[in-house]
Amino acid sequence: MASQHPPQHDKVDPIDALLSAHGLRRTAASRRVLGWMLAYPDTSYTHAQLQEAFARDGGEPLDRVTLYRLIDRLTQVGLLLCRVDSQRVRRYQAMPASVHATPHFECQSCHRDSPLGAALRASDLEKAAQTAIESLRALGYQDMHFDLAVKGLCVECAGAKATMQPGGAPA
Repeated sequence: MASQHPPQHDKVDPIDALLSAHGLRRTAASRRVLGWMLAYPDTSYTHAQLQEAFARDGGEPLDRVTLYRLIDRLTQVGLLLCRVDSQRVRRYQAMPASVHATPHFECQSCHRDSPLGAALRASDLEKAAQTAIESLRALGYQDMHFDLAVKGLCVECAGAKATMQPGGAPA
């Protein structure tokens, strides 16, 4: 006798698919962290900023160590990009599979980290990244990505500096 149940159409959650494809367990915490990072792909977060965001979002609290371990695993498999700024603070950002170069600007005054994708010609940057990666691969290096960091003063900090008189007093 045939079953009276309708056929099951299993929809694969894209977060679960990414975690599985990279050999990671599909826990609630890993889904939450990866989902958050993918929801804000142009933003880089410190560990503390992520922990604060998760504390505010109303979900189950993530303890500090669990979050560190998840971020580390997601970075190791290439789902997150980790950069260390001039203050030696680690910042994490989603790393789409199609991205080979992730240009960003780090302000040396306020330490704000901003993506530069729209400000730079992506085709030139992609060529430079691919050339560098191919050269290193020929030397035996493996599992690489290219991270372009431009450092200086952002528009706001440069403007604030310009309005200061010599000696640090406002103009």
